[in-house]
Amino acid sequence: METGQESQFINRGLSWLEFNQRVLDQALDKENPLLERLKFLCIVSSNLDEFFEVRVAGLKQQVQQGSVALAPDGMSPKSELSAILKRVRKQVDDQYRCWNEEIEPALTSEKIRFHNYPDLADVERAHFEKFFRERIFPVLTPLAIDPSHPFPQLLNKSLNIIVHLEGEGLNTDLAVVQVPRILPRYVPFSDQTEEQGNDFVLLGSIIKHHVGELFHGVKVLGSHLFRVTRNSNLYVDEEEADNLLHAIEEELRHVNRGAAVRLEVQEDCPDTIADRLLDLFNLEKGDLFRHDGPLNLTRLMPLALSIDRPDLRDKRFTPATVVSLTEEADIFWHIRKGDILLHHPYDSFQTVLDFLGQAAEDPNVLAIKQTLYRTSSDSPLVASLIHAAENGKQVTVVIELKARFDEAANIKWARLMREAGVNVIYGVAGLKTHAKAMLIVRQEGEVIRRYAHLGTGNYHPSTARLYTDLGLLTAREELTADVAAMFNILTGVSKFPGMKELLMAPYDLREGMMELVEREIEHAKAGRPSGLFVKMNALVEQSMIEALYRASQAGVKVRLLVRGICCLRAGVPGISENIEVRSLVGRFLEHSRIMRFENGGTPEIYLGSADWMPRNLFRRVETGFPIRNPRIQEHIQEIIDWFWKDNVKSQVMGPDGLYHPLEITGERFNAQEEFVADSQRRRKAKPATAQ
Repeated sequence: METGQESQFINRGLSWLEFNQRVLDQALDKENPLLERLKFLCIVSSNLDEFFEVRVAGLKQQVQQGSVALAPDGMSPKSELSAILKRVRKQVDDQYRCWNEEIEPALTSEKIRFHNYPDLADVERAHFEKFFRERIFPVLTPLAIDPSHPFPQLLNKSLNIIVHLEGEGLNTDLAVVQVPRILPRYVPFSDQTEEQGNDFVLLGSIIKHHVGELFHGVKVLGSHLFRVTRNSNLYVDEEEADNLLHAIEEELRHVNRGAAVRLEVQEDCPDTIADRLLDLFNLEKGDLFRHDGPLNLTRLMPLALSIDRPDLRDKRFTPATVVSLTEEADIFWHIRKGDILLHHPYDSFQTVLDFLGQAAEDPNVLAIKQTLYRTSSDSPLVASLIHAAENGKQVTVVIELKARFDEAANIKWARLMREAGVNVIYGVAGLKTHAKAMLIVRQEGEVIRRYAHLGTGNYHPSTARLYTDLGLLTAREELTADVAAMFNILTGVSKFPGMKELLMAPYDLREGMMELVEREIEHAKAGRPSGLFVKMNALVEQSMIEALYRASQAGVKVRLLVRGICCLRAGVPGISENIEVRSLVGRFLEHSRIMRFENGGTPEIYLGSADWMPRNLFRRVETGFPIRNPRIQEHIQEIIDWFWKDNVKSQVMGPDGLYHPLEITGERFNAQEEFVADSQRRRKAKPATAQ
């Protein structure tokens, strides 16, 4: 293998596709329960949608602008786009092969069946004909495509039908029927019993069969489902926007009608029709994807999550409660006794809700400050913040209006909180606020004490059941003072003052991490114990990768657990032979960020909100915070050990950048299953208080 620059870095887009392949591997894994396999298959489609909306859209723009700038891996935008589309095509073929040859037949054997409309028995055909007339037909609108009817602005990722027509006096032979998003994508049979199972017909199949009823006196030669994906990047000039909220609202109105970047059709769509659609959307042959199955597998996700078959999904569990709240001992008492670590979803997110909920009610609490990047549509956190403001407390929320795909929800919450008297701040101009922090200021006798929650994940109760994250509750003065300084920067006009413990992007987080890596290099050169363990979602930033290469060359053992994109190439002789990269994809989405430095035998551990990507380190407000409590350090060390012991869901990177399963030589160890089992053991014991 060459050791030139091109061989030292893996292309970002191709690395992301390898992550999506690891998700697809979970759908292919027959050891996973069937509905969990279906869920993973849906996630593959959802991931690809976002990939095209953002990454592919960005590359297309660069190509159109004539950019020839090379990425660290040596690829130009044009060469990367070509390689990506080739890799995606194979991945999509594998995905639909999984659906047709494994998932759908297995569902059928479990009496969960999808039927083609023409194959229905008479009694069910009559049911669906009635359903079409009463529920579907009234909301359909045929749209002709001719000079007097401009091609409609079809919404991003919407399902549509292109209809090929024939008849005398027609100005066109094409029309489009949009499938309303308000309708369910699969429709159940009538009067099903538990013994009969679950039978469905896909909505598109029903409409295709009856589409001729929309065109009286005209012959329908064919009807074909299609779907278009559009550029969903937001372009807001914060320097020019008088009102950021209104500017983002206006931009959101255009996102659904951005430039097309991908066309999906079903396998039976004739080339002549597909070519005309490509022309209408200003796309090329390489942008066309044919699918032998449902166009949008993502729409089957509700079925995977809601169908009443617990025997076909992972066994549910109740998270452990870390602290026991009684009338005599509230959560502030527990935090004063010592820092508290929360490991979600194994530890209940209710502790975080209780922390804020008690602060909203507590007459001794004077002020509450919080960052919000993403939260749920029925967020109890927002309700508590509003309630606190109504109780006369000073409440300040830094909400990120530019959180991708959550912009509309965050605008809604911002308005509600402002109406309730919450000070709503949109962060620092030009930076996204991605830090996860909450600060409570409380009067305790003659003392003002601060309490903080710092985390690796969003304040989102729903995803806290699906994502693995770590959170710290602390009253340590050094750290809470730094959190207070961070909020002053976000809400006021303060310059970065430098902090005692907290590292903060874009000011000193990268530099702080770099210094810690360089310290390990010095320890190794001096013969002292050295080593690095870093767990994150993505590793892209070039200078941090180069620092890890220097560490490897100095003899530092580097262990990286990177869920998604990893542009570092492991195991290259002379460059990275001391680096091992693994990825763990399982039941829960690995989202926690952990950095452990051996430090000559006195280990230091940091948690944080940032991945090592340019956007996180230079264009976002992020935090990295140290763990000082010895008991919690030991707990995190055990978490690290369990992650690295996993030989069931982990895969290891080869020097070629491809991943393969770990060889199981001894006992099988599934880290996520062990964390679940541990939480259930702790639930059966009396909930422990902080020590």
